[in-house]
Amino acid sequence: MIEWRRLSTGVRPVPDPVATPVIWGGAFLGALVLVATLNFFGGHGRPMFALVALSLLAALLGLCARFVAAPGTAALCWVFLNGFAIPPAGHLSWAGDRDAGWLACLLAAAIAGTALARVVNARAGYRRITPFGHRSWPPE
Repeated sequence: MIEWRRLSTGVRPVPDPVATPVIWGGAFLGALVLVATLNFFGGHGRPMFALVALSLLAALLGLCARFVAAPGTAALCWVFLNGFAIPPAGHLSWAGDRDAGWLACLLAAAIAGTALARVVNARAGYRRITPFGHRSWPPE
């Protein structure tokens, strides 16, 4: 026998993602603090350390974001990477392949974090709404 349940009432089996402006605010503040910290400890002029750290930040922010937040998150992280992690500080520039690669890396990290969160949340949601785990068919 099939038992119907409403998924829209009560506790949702899958958590709602955080609003996009909140994620972008976190990307702005997180990238600012991260690049400032790296520059303080002698990382200025070493963009690979900053790229790895900002990619991790983008992936972490992606864990609680919607997919539509990924391009903005990547762009905000790239602005701080390009503007403050490489000399001259405070000047945005576009160096063709280098910056396109950095932007692609940051976008891939944000999308990967979001995709990972969706898969984990979907599996957990499936386990929450399936009573007694997996059922065998036909019923015993």
